[in-house]
Amino acid sequence: MRTIDDLDVSGKRVFVRADLNVPLDGERITDDGRIRASLPTITTLRDRGARVVVAAHLGRPKGAPDPAFSLRPVAARLGELLGAPVAFAADTAGESARAVTGGLADGEVALVENLRFEPGETSKDDAERAEFADRLALLADLYVGDGFGAVHRKHASVFDLPRRLPHAVGGLVLAEVEVLRKLTGDPARPYAVVLGGSKVSDKLGVIDNLLGTADRLLIGGGMVFTFLKAKGYEVGSSLLEADQLDTVRDYLARAEKQGVEIVLPVDVVAAEAFSADAPHGAVDADAIPADRMGLDIGPRSQELFADKLADAATVFWNGPMGVFEMEPYSHGTRALARALTESSAFTVVGGGDSAAAVRALGFDEAAFGHISTGGGASLEYLEGKPLPGIEALDD
Repeated sequence: MRTIDDLDVSGKRVFVRADLNVPLDGERITDDGRIRASLPTITTLRDRGARVVVAAHLGRPKGAPDPAFSLRPVAARLGELLGAPVAFAADTAGESARAVTGGLADGEVALVENLRFEPGETSKDDAERAEFADRLALLADLYVGDGFGAVHRKHASVFDLPRRLPHAVGGLVLAEVEVLRKLTGDPARPYAVVLGGSKVSDKLGVIDNLLGTADRLLIGGGMVFTFLKAKGYEVGSSLLEADQLDTVRDYLARAEKQGVEIVLPVDVVAAEAFSADAPHGAVDADAIPADRMGLDIGPRSQELFADKLADAATVFWNGPMGVFEMEPYSHGTRALARALTESSAFTVVGGGDSAAAVRALGFDEAAFGHISTGGGASLEYLEGKPLPGIEALDD
């Protein structure tokens, strides 16, 4: 793949497809990690005299403008972090976008409105996507793909647009791919993978693939209760995907046959309701009361998981161990993150809720080997799926 070092960007309008899909509370950004991760590429282009046109999506609007998903607060925060004003276009590829991007001087930056306000961005119809990509192409002379969190999507700005402009990969995407290649090529061993989050069905493909590459799988979060039920344990009112029980039983059998250790919690924090104020306490993982739901791994499991990671040389973590947004159920995720910061292994936090938890719980991001900006993209890469946004840049 060509990098931005291979492009002559001075005086050119450079379309940067970034990932600025940050969480908002009204107009307040609660975690600006993805904006900060985009700064190096944008800054490099500015310093080289490019006229930088940044584009991104936010949330899941229904192909039409929705003020709740406007990127205007992101433009303000991006300007604060850059230390320079960021012009904002009130549409994505219309009159405002053409005027704002056409008025840029060398070294200036503009952000266009949410790409997903246009139905052509996410359309499954090739012609509709192509029409939108044609309009986006009018805004720039060059294209840089730097939104790793979107490269697993066959969207107009990710897949179709780079085919219309001279293009290169941005520094963020390049760094992400290099890290993931370490995990899928020849990782230093023992190689441990920690999977959490709510649903086992979200991670079927990656579990299937990891059974052939990882030495040890540690399972937590809501998805663990399908594993516990598959072993014949009572899980009370915990989250359960009954339709995946046979699949999970097959994984457990395959792991034993292939010598892959699957580590499950030995205790969980179970509550009477999905609430921070509900009565709760640690119970054995094989004895969850019928009227309680598991919302975190327990203290003995925290020690077990830390022990199982102590000798690892490579660790990939995707998904929190519990409902970390509620303080009583944040301790498992906190303990896991702490174990990784104290490890000598190459540690990769696989984006999404895991990365958000690291920041929300106050950990120093520099204490981890790599924090990904794309949870879904990371998982699909580890699953072995082709990533459309990478394929479009790889020529």
